[in-house]
Amino acid sequence: MHDSADREDLGEWPNPLGMEGIEFIEYATTRPQALGQVLEMMGFRPIARHRSREVLLYRQGRMNVVINAHTSSMPRSVQPTETPVIAAVALRVRDAAAAYRRALDRGAWAVPTHVEVMELNIPAIHGVGTSRIYFVDRFREFSIWDVDFVPIPTVDKQPPAVAGLHWFGLVQYIGIDRMADWCEFYRELFGFAELPDEQRFGILPKGRILRSPCGTFYLQLIEPEPGIVDIEGSESLQRLGLGTPDVPAAVAALAARGVEFVASRQVHADERGALTRSWLGDVMFELVHHDVPADAGASA
Repeated sequence: MHDSADREDLGEWPNPLGMEGIEFIEYATTRPQALGQVLEMMGFRPIARHRSREVLLYRQGRMNVVINAHTSSMPRSVQPTETPVIAAVALRVRDAAAAYRRALDRGAWAVPTHVEVMELNIPAIHGVGTSRIYFVDRFREFSIWDVDFVPIPTVDKQPPAVAGLHWFGLVQYIGIDRMADWCEFYRELFGFAELPDEQRFGILPKGRILRSPCGTFYLQLIEPEPGIVDIEGSESLQRLGLGTPDVPAAVAALAARGVEFVASRQVHADERGALTRSWLGDVMFELVHHDVPADAGASA
């Protein structure tokens, strides 16, 4: 953490929270082994277990994915269900306490924490649905994984990324006529910026694209199409976007690992992107053409 003098620095600048990307994505499910098999097909490897809870850490390159099968007694928590859901996203920030306080000052709802012995208190606010948004400032030489998790013996802690895969962003489903509300939420609390409609990525260009203030990932907000599907009241984080400098190479590498991709007249793999078929009810990944970040070789 940083001293109080540093914590006064967060203000009205393009990156108000000192954001530096995504630290981890968390899934909640009662079928952790089944989801783990899916992640391994996608190139992730299990590298550590939580000290006291049924939680596993998977990694490839700089991407961390947590599978949480622990039933929480805290109110408004995402409880594990048979169909995996994206329960949380953790943002890397310069100072977690300062970022948390600024978010609350801007109207965010705090998530109460219950910390066990030998566990870190990671501040969090409520996100879409029952999901959480964590603020993490320990991600360099000493990280949150060094405290709460025990490495799995004989496993490489830094498994390489398949075909340069890295975080590109998340897709969020929103309710009808909620686009302005969610754009304001991400703009006011975090400093996200809306991209022009003509600036699009991948093969599923619907909705509104927001760029993170650190420029390392994007959010895609998608409203239901009237008369086709109504998700009012069930807003959620729907899928992960993975960037790769060579989509066909990534598709070939993942296909060799058993991953199947959607192939129809409307949606099919090409140089811009690809969409995996869904597993376990609703788990899928979207590949997007995107160069590997300059610091992608840094330790997670």
